[in-house]
Amino acid sequence: MITPELGHRFADDLPELALDWQAAEAPEPRLLVLNDALATRLGLDPAALRTPEGLRFLVGNDVPAGATPVAQAYSGHQFGGYSPRLGDGRALLLGDLTDTEGHLVDLHLKGSGRTPFARGGDGLAVVGPMLREHVVSEAMHALGIPTTRSLAVVATGAVVQRETPMPGALLARVASSHLRVGSFQYVRATDDPDLLRRLADHAIARHHPDAASAEHPYRAFFEAVVTAQARLVARWMLVGFVHGVMNTDNVTISGETIDYGPCAFLDVYDPATVFSSIDHQGRYSYGNQPGIAQWNLARLAEALLPLLHDDQEQAIAIATAVLEGFATTYVTAWADGMRGKLGLPAGLEERAVVALAEDLLGLMAANHVDWTTAFRALGAAARGDAEPVRGLVLDLAGIDAWLERWRALSPDGEAMDRVNPVYVPRNHLVQEALDAATDGDLEPLRQLLDVLAAPYDERPGLERYAAPAPEAFGAYTTYCGT
Repeated sequence: MITPELGHRFADDLPELALDWQAAEAPEPRLLVLNDALATRLGLDPAALRTPEGLRFLVGNDVPAGATPVAQAYSGHQFGGYSPRLGDGRALLLGDLTDTEGHLVDLHLKGSGRTPFARGGDGLAVVGPMLREHVVSEAMHALGIPTTRSLAVVATGAVVQRETPMPGALLARVASSHLRVGSFQYVRATDDPDLLRRLADHAIARHHPDAASAEHPYRAFFEAVVTAQARLVARWMLVGFVHGVMNTDNVTISGETIDYGPCAFLDVYDPATVFSSIDHQGRYSYGNQPGIAQWNLARLAEALLPLLHDDQEQAIAIATAVLEGFATTYVTAWADGMRGKLGLPAGLEERAVVALAEDLLGLMAANHVDWTTAFRALGAAARGDAEPVRGLVLDLAGIDAWLERWRALSPDGEAMDRVNPVYVPRNHLVQEALDAATDGDLEPLRQLLDVLAAPYDERPGLERYAAPAPEAFGAYTTYCGT
């Protein structure tokens, strides 16, 4: 038996949002990467998953008896424009299972073929983008950031036509659920108050159970989602992560990062940084992410209005009050994170932390300083060796003045090393690994995954994984992979 019984809570509770469907046949499935530790946590046998039967399970061609794979319906604002019917165009929810820690999770496929939501696409995926999601989502997990997880990437044996013919692949991923802001937008557009209430109750039970016992459960639910998203985006900002496509269908109710399409990590710090080839206006630039998150949550508020109060004006007032709390929650989460990154004492006022951090970021932006390198080097400066930091900055007078202010606060260098990573998915290294894997060489991918699994532990011989991109790498552009 490859897997425990797969449940179907989503389809049972919300059949209006679940379309029974089957994955396309994978002609010659071949395992590219398997997350053994995650498989074991899910109660799955990694050795069994490597068998032909296991591979057919991972691509959705051989699911357990009683499983009901479905394509989920949802809407979404994509780059600000509303699309009333998106849904899983190339994905399937195989079902849910309870892991060995007692957590209910979804098992979901990406690249499993066309569904009625495909909107003209072929429903397939290719090796590079699926491996990108594996690499970056697992790196985010190692960094302690809430995220969907990648269980496996399987080459399907199909040839997929993009700009050129590419080898097809499929991702099997795990999430607390795949409920999105777009799920609520879809239901709100049906003007079915019972369905909206059932969706909210399903989300509360799944992710924010404390809201059920609150005086106003749906307000409490909205507050919980706003808090989760504010804290999530703060953590993105602290590690220099750029999601790249923060459409409302990519915003989870759980507060997990989802859909690693055109994502990337900062090299040189610049708030205007954009990597995505389709983000021509910089809507989803690094510096815009907090504001866009709040904008997306406003769309959730619109969908929830009938549950917040019978009177629309009062419902709007409630939603507005909750949304106004986003900024406070975000700033507090970001300042707490910066307190750790700068090794500052717990008693230092938030506004002092923010002021000191913003002055440092101003120097970093003006001097084109690498984000990850700078914060890691500050740990050495806290222990008395400021030269690694000074070597990154042309404005020596400016950095020396800042270091003097900072040192007066007695920063803890050892504590800083526990929160400032040495290794992140450097864009040039990710691209190198994806290119090699597409050509059939998986060794660079394996080495990169091994390094990223322990991001805070500096290890001899891995200097190239900590170094910024060489100048010859140039500006980096990412693509959705659809």
